[in-house]
Amino acid sequence: MRRIDKIGAAAALRRGSFTMAGSRPSPSWILPDSSMRTVAALLIGCCAAAMPAGAATVEERMGPCLACHGEKGQSEIPQVPSLGAQPSPYLVIQLYMFREKLRVVQPMTDMTRELSNDDLQQLADVIVKLPAPIPVGAPDAARMDRARMLVKTHHCDFCHGADLAGHDNVPRIASQREDYLVKTLRDYKSNARPGYDASMADVVQPLGDADIQDLAYFMAHSP
Repeated sequence: MRRIDKIGAAAALRRGSFTMAGSRPSPSWILPDSSMRTVAALLIGCCAAAMPAGAATVEERMGPCLACHGEKGQSEIPQVPSLGAQPSPYLVIQLYMFREKLRVVQPMTDMTRELSNDDLQQLADVIVKLPAPIPVGAPDAARMDRARMLVKTHHCDFCHGADLAGHDNVPRIASQREDYLVKTLRDYKSNARPGYDASMADVVQPLGDADIQDLAYFMAHSP
């Protein structure tokens, strides 16, 4: 996978020339068969029910997004990320990658297949206004302290911000679903999850699985 700097990625998107070398990535969700069937059924059901025939307006196109990712910006479906308060540039690029099959998650690929670049931007502009998700449950103080050291050591706060709220092309990871974060970090480490640069794959290589789980716990419980 070749490196693409963040500004260059956004510029390439505007030109319609964003490409990525290498083989097609694996699907983003890899679950036990029974769990995969359950999640797939939920996604297919909510997306099919939410998309009106011939949907044209942004509001109509937002139906499947909200059905799967949560009407108030907080997902309630396992391994489906919360989108509330994600930066618009990050959202646009991820939608573009889904459309171009640079990230392959079949419901997202299907949903974005016919969308123009302007459509992607309009969707992102609406999603970014959704309220930020909130942590679920009281955190364990000792585990939070242990993970806080990992955040500093691996410079998570350098790119994602001291509050982990993200900016520009860097996603918000504060209060994200813990199961989604564990899956994503594992996929970056195994190179199953593509990015528009290799920074995350480099960051997670030294992490053991216990570190990944502690980091995901910290992020999910950060307001």
